[in-house]
Amino acid sequence: MGWHLRLLLSLLVVFAAEATTTKHMRDFIRVVESIEAANPGLQMLDVVKGLRKIAGFETDLPKRYLSDLSDAHLLVADPSVNSYIHEVINHSLSQVGKEKGVVLTIDGSNVALAPMLLGLQAGLQSTIKDLYTVTLTNNLVASFLHHVQHEQSSIPFGTKGFWDSISSPMVYTLEGLPSLATDAIIIGGMDGFILGSEVASSNIREQSLSDLLKSYYSHQPDATGLEASPRLISQNRRKNFKQLVSFSLLKSQVVQALTARRNLNESERKKLDDVMKHGVDKFVHVYATCPSIITRSQWGAASYIGSPSYLPYPVPYLFIHHSYSPSTPCTTFDQCASDMRSMQSYHQNSNGWADIGYNFVAGGDGNLYEGRGWDWVGAHAYGYNSVSYGICYIGDYTSTLPSKSALDMVRYDFTGCAMNSGDLALDYSLYGHRQADSTECPGNTLYREIQNWEYWNSYLP
Repeated sequence: MGWHLRLLLSLLVVFAAEATTTKHMRDFIRVVESIEAANPGLQMLDVVKGLRKIAGFETDLPKRYLSDLSDAHLLVADPSVNSYIHEVINHSLSQVGKEKGVVLTIDGSNVALAPMLLGLQAGLQSTIKDLYTVTLTNNLVASFLHHVQHEQSSIPFGTKGFWDSISSPMVYTLEGLPSLATDAIIIGGMDGFILGSEVASSNIREQSLSDLLKSYYSHQPDATGLEASPRLISQNRRKNFKQLVSFSLLKSQVVQALTARRNLNESERKKLDDVMKHGVDKFVHVYATCPSIITRSQWGAASYIGSPSYLPYPVPYLFIHHSYSPSTPCTTFDQCASDMRSMQSYHQNSNGWADIGYNFVAGGDGNLYEGRGWDWVGAHAYGYNSVSYGICYIGDYTSTLPSKSALDMVRYDFTGCAMNSGDLALDYSLYGHRQADSTECPGNTLYREIQNWEYWNSYLP
């Protein structure tokens, strides 16, 4: 390679480093692109191992199941790129609730890069038998054990967090009780499992790493919804994961690993037995049965004004709404989060309500957005707020319908999730908003649609 070409590639790497200022997946992909440009001719596996080498990410887990990095290429990269790679790949939790090694994606999910890269490497090396261990099993086992020994100050898994900025994320802060297997670790593990399975069984291993990550993490659905989108995209994470994983095998691996632990006292052993009975089932419920739920802190909600009232369980009624304004469905996390903030502001500042009126809101991006959530009484169906959930579709559905994927998310995924958890009655009744109030909501076309749903009831007591 001529000196002038090497100089150009080096300048590209430096430019990429200077442009990379956030913890967003798009910036990580840009860095990977710049590294691939400066190190031409490498296969995807070479780049994955090279990134790990730059980051110094060589713990006992990958050494045991994926071999060490002694044969990894020493990638050419600017020192500032090396620093960025080290920061975004190495996962850690601080005592003040900061989680590092996590990036925000265009679909609103937060992904720990370490388990995602390990899953990719396992697939590229055709070590599929170890895919469960390096992506999910090991992290779940460690988190379950930590919870057993710190029951009052932790949860078994799935701690979520929020960014300091949605548009320019830099700092990710956990909320609530911590867990070792945070939501970002699990999402990264799911992506590692999916992508590892794909590269092991198809020719996409011939792509560059940056092209694979772009196709998976950068897709933006249009108004037709996810059914018109490619199969292998992050918005289809839960769907693909359910099709690929054997939950019985995952559970047996977790139980086997936990049973082998000998350094527990009798009390901890009893707690561990309970975790083994219910932990993986709860994991399946959250990450396979339920839809992707964006929390209030993730979309940037303002605080509830005053003190909320609480719903009884199980909730007997479910009301369907449309926003009317915004009149068009949102199709990206950024747009949906903005719509949520706009609706909340209108409900609080113009209507004088304590919060956004709905319990949940269905976006066209594949996410369900938490409004007042599972517990708080809403303000969406006069006379029935204290005994119902209200779900709103963003958009005006007077003469059109939400996308099929958005319809199915509420009709099947949300209701299945809510009934499975005991939050929604197994014999609940479904209504349109107009059945409780003098309104055209949820729009003529959507109202006709929900009358075909299994639990719709023409009679409202």
